[in-house]
Amino acid sequence: MDATKKDGAEPKPWRTLLWVAIAGLIFGVLGLGEIGEDVLRSGRNSLHWHEASGDIVVVKIDNDSLKQVGRWPWPRRVYAPLLDQLNKAGAKRVFFDIQFYGSTSAADDDVFAAALQRSRSPVLALGREGSPNGVAGETIDVPPLPKLAKHATTGAIFWTYNYQNSITRIPYAVSTHGRSVPSFAALLSGRSGPEDSSFMPDYSIDPHSIPSMSAVSVLNGRFDPAMVRGKDVVIGTSSVVIGDMYFVPGTGLISGAVVHVIGAETLKSGSPVNAGWLPLYLAALALAALLLMGRIERNQGTILGVAVLAALVGPAALESRLIYMDVTPALLVLLVTSAVLIRRRFNKRGLVDPVSGLPNLAALKSSRGAREKALIIARILNYAEIVAALPTTSERQLVEQIVARLTVGDRGRTLFQGDDGIFAWFDDPAKPFGHHLEALHALFRTPVRVGGMAIDLSVSFGVEIGSARSVANRLGSALLAAEQAGNDGLKWKYHDPDSLQDASWKLSMLSQLDDAVDRGEVWVAYQPKIDLKSRKIIGAEALARWTHPEKGPIAAAEFVAAAEQNDRIGKLTAFVLDRAIAAAATLSKPGSDFDMSVNLSGRLLGDKALVGRIAILLERHGLPARNLTLELTETAAIAGSGEALDLLTQLRELGINISIDDYGTGLSTLEYLKRVPAGEIKIDQSFVKGMMDNRSERLMVSSTIALAHSLGRRIVAEGVETREALELLAEMECDIAQGFITGRPMSLESLRRRLATERRAKVA
Repeated sequence: MDATKKDGAEPKPWRTLLWVAIAGLIFGVLGLGEIGEDVLRSGRNSLHWHEASGDIVVVKIDNDSLKQVGRWPWPRRVYAPLLDQLNKAGAKRVFFDIQFYGSTSAADDDVFAAALQRSRSPVLALGREGSPNGVAGETIDVPPLPKLAKHATTGAIFWTYNYQNSITRIPYAVSTHGRSVPSFAALLSGRSGPEDSSFMPDYSIDPHSIPSMSAVSVLNGRFDPAMVRGKDVVIGTSSVVIGDMYFVPGTGLISGAVVHVIGAETLKSGSPVNAGWLPLYLAALALAALLLMGRIERNQGTILGVAVLAALVGPAALESRLIYMDVTPALLVLLVTSAVLIRRRFNKRGLVDPVSGLPNLAALKSSRGAREKALIIARILNYAEIVAALPTTSERQLVEQIVARLTVGDRGRTLFQGDDGIFAWFDDPAKPFGHHLEALHALFRTPVRVGGMAIDLSVSFGVEIGSARSVANRLGSALLAAEQAGNDGLKWKYHDPDSLQDASWKLSMLSQLDDAVDRGEVWVAYQPKIDLKSRKIIGAEALARWTHPEKGPIAAAEFVAAAEQNDRIGKLTAFVLDRAIAAAATLSKPGSDFDMSVNLSGRLLGDKALVGRIAILLERHGLPARNLTLELTETAAIAGSGEALDLLTQLRELGINISIDDYGTGLSTLEYLKRVPAGEIKIDQSFVKGMMDNRSERLMVSSTIALAHSLGRRIVAEGVETREALELLAEMECDIAQGFITGRPMSLESLRRRLATERRAKVA
């Protein structure tokens, strides 16, 4: 509700304009639109996309170079022949986007120093690192080794980057140790600027148009000298293994060397100007004043639409001339103005309650997209009696206090108000309503104060979870549920025409799951895996189990799937990982490792701290990383996701084995197998169970085993339930089997006894 309204009257236009101006001002001053600015500027860049001049060449230290020379960092002697080859080919200047601080091998340093001395105009990097004292915000400049620096020019390679690791500002020059050092971009372009000032790089330059070659081709002399003759050359890393990769909106990851070139190409085109957000903001505010103050009354929607389009696209013409403007504060002003004008129109159409200013039930019935959402009703049972006893001007104050309580936990919630104390809203049907509604009910135990009077409110809630029926019919069901709750003395009641069985449990299951982990109701079972050649147990899969104190065992398919769908899988996975790794460490014997598999939801692959936490668990329990297998679930979540694949690569480099679960379903294609760094493929149990009776499924299993072996992956068959299926899989040369025939999921103690029995049998 608008706090400036009284008794249903519209706020004065100048007050609305003031709030609009303040909102845009705060948005601009605090830089709250940074993410939006990046997206919009990326789109505008595509309108004036152009190629680089080609005067600067990048020599990439890429994966091929690392394979030939060896692991990073390279000995400094390697750079001598690299520099010599480029000088021999006639390179104008050679820039090293690599920091050479501190001594290494004296011989290596001398070889590189000699190459720098005989080179034409080499340029070495001045870096910047965090303070060795660990003080937040402190940095130190790191110049190249004096032995090397005396034969070269020094250029600065540091810059400013944002939350995306995207470089936003490049300095012209920096002051360090009493002297001014130009940046690589300034040296490459031949343009200078004020010391310690910076400019915005022009990301409408196509980074793929910058000439480049691999360092290994230069070292081997297999490159065209004409490609570098008379040109500047920048040598830098271009491998995610090494790092120094930065995100460019609209392009993706590029190397730091390429960013230096883009900065130089920007300065070659002119001097970038950052006009900021104020000019467009003031223009938008002027238009808002004309609309809100009634100076323009016709075609308001069209005018606002044109203004928004101009704010989105118009700056592209200026940016092509290196004049940059931020647009999100202006867009906020225009969008808020649009919302105010739409609200005014709603008032005129009778969709707003005249007392509170809330949309009424007629507005609720006309809501779009409501079929997929749950409808919740709050009914103030003694509302009519309270209003009858209050002065006419006090009803709005009463409603304000009711709304304040109903929106606790979600201030952005849209409430609809009906007659006689009815309030309604839409919500996510997957939420655990029970706990939330009970908490709201508890808030109403405290009296409200209206006009100095303490007034007790009696409230009940009704929930209609969602169906294909009209909103009007659903509203009737929710109202009926709220009324029945009030009559029965309940806090809330659930109505679902499709299913009324155990509704409150389903709605509150996820909220109970986290507590169940803490209370010890959740535990881990282990299903053995056997090697089909030796027929011995070589590992197990860890499976979450939940024994509810009242409902008994809860199906894993029910609570695990619900946790994944509602982004609540993190705590459960952390619990299972800790227990499984500890179990594997205790079950492993000298000369007889025990492998443990744990399911990993694709929703966790965006968690950058995941690798570190798993490494800590392995260290804590003393389990080698090679004995842990993470089975990927929800393959759709990592299809096409570079971030997820990078995390999987880090897990593989740690030594952890990656397994593709449920192969044969979803996105399990050959292309998918090539992209995911997995060492194991797990055939979905639906194919294993059907292969004895279905020729096509038997062929599917057989071809999958052959495919896995051809790719150097081991193969696991799950869902093996019969001796015949086990023998057939062995005949097909499947590596590992898992299922009821190998053992049902069991406690750790049961698994330990079985392993002990098997080992005694082997000794005998």
